[in-house]
Amino acid sequence: MNAPAQPSFAPARQREVVDALRRVVPAHCVLFDEEDTRPYECDGLAAYRQLPMVVVLPENEAQVIAIMKACHALQVQIVPRGAGTGLSGGAMPIADGVVVSTAKFNQILKMDKYSRTAVVQPGVRNLAISEAAAPHGLYYAPDPSSQIACSIGGNVAENSGGVHCLKYGLTVHNVLRVRMVTIEGDVVELGSGALDAPGLDLLAVFIGSEGMLGVVTEVTVKLVPKPQAARVIMASFDDVVKGGNAVANVIAAGIIPAGLEMMDKTSSRMVEPFVKAGYDIDAEAILLCESDGTVEEVEEEIGRMTDVLNASGATAIACSQSEAERLRFWSGRKNAFPAAGRISPDYYCMDGTIPRKKLAQVLLGIAEMEKKYGLRCANVFHAGDGNLHPLILFDANIADEFHRAELFGAEILELCVEVGGTITGEHGVGIEKINSMCVQFSPAEREAFFKLKRAFDPAFLLNPDKAIPTLHRCAEYGKMHVQRGQLRFPDLPRF
Repeated sequence: MNAPAQPSFAPARQREVVDALRRVVPAHCVLFDEEDTRPYECDGLAAYRQLPMVVVLPENEAQVIAIMKACHALQVQIVPRGAGTGLSGGAMPIADGVVVSTAKFNQILKMDKYSRTAVVQPGVRNLAISEAAAPHGLYYAPDPSSQIACSIGGNVAENSGGVHCLKYGLTVHNVLRVRMVTIEGDVVELGSGALDAPGLDLLAVFIGSEGMLGVVTEVTVKLVPKPQAARVIMASFDDVVKGGNAVANVIAAGIIPAGLEMMDKTSSRMVEPFVKAGYDIDAEAILLCESDGTVEEVEEEIGRMTDVLNASGATAIACSQSEAERLRFWSGRKNAFPAAGRISPDYYCMDGTIPRKKLAQVLLGIAEMEKKYGLRCANVFHAGDGNLHPLILFDANIADEFHRAELFGAEILELCVEVGGTITGEHGVGIEKINSMCVQFSPAEREAFFKLKRAFDPAFLLNPDKAIPTLHRCAEYGKMHVQRGQLRFPDLPRF
């Protein structure tokens, strides 16, 4: 693990940037003393840290515009930051750059029960939207495990999902409009409050762009009616392969659950003492399958799912009989990450996506990697859409364990690509998976990504060196993309 980062910028440059920013925003919005900037040295991926030169916290859109213009004039690099709950290092600062935090931008501007939309600022917490919409019988569907703390601006940057993304989709499926500021200080609106918007669909391009194209200042989200009823099945399996196959069988039966999650025995045993969710800790794997809708719809779907799970080899099935029990079942899944701290000093949370039919194969592959790297791995994931979250457990105080955890994680992502999946599902690439991008995408594909970034940010001032790897980086990583058995750049060294 990295030690706390040390300042690595010229004091004169810092003074120049601070003076420029203080001319356009109140002095209390500009942080530059080390004790004030230290909390911003990393996001949820605390293994990688960098002390920022300056942190600025705008309070309105006009200030964001002024900040962008000032930084553009000085050619200062910017890292946009939401709540800092991201797990890929996407909000890690740049040594001589500015962190633009939208934490003070936290107002719900409009709640419209008739159009079922909410207009919010980027610093609004994910869960706060649903809390505000509750009196109207509505809620915001994407629900990351960090929803109590994560902000909607960060959700837009990472295209976050959650346990209900199988039925209700990711952030990109639940956002109608984004208002953002470019690096030159221009305000651009993407999408609209209507079902469609004229011109190219740049909204889908912007969502998930990890702060590389602009800074969000306003978001219009879709709200959905709170279902009349919701119940959860907890199914136990004596074999992870059976559990993985059961996931595919549920979907193959034409059932789209509101949530379909899987946890292995390691995960269940670390969670149960922490939240007392009622999990079967003797099962090799458990599935959580939720149905929501009218009372009649839920009753019928629960019956169909029970039949499929029994036919798939479930050794035990329990179904929530009250809303309190349903929430208790989900509490274990939602608290899997913090519960890891009960059994390991440190953990490394991965994020890859695979075809559902490959679940069993990948889980067996991860089990072999545990032996190879001498580290435990707790598997907890959005099984319904194949989004894996392996938690690699290690101790940073033991020499080489973090390095082995990194290698373990990289091999999991390579396996995801090998079986037809992708290296991320909802956590983004950031710095954590940037080398793995070399495995999945060819040089031509990566250059297309860079061309898109140049269209928004020609000088590469917005969150540079994140998400898209350069050709040089991929050559150093030794993972040149091969197509039809031929290397596109055979003159480059292979390691």
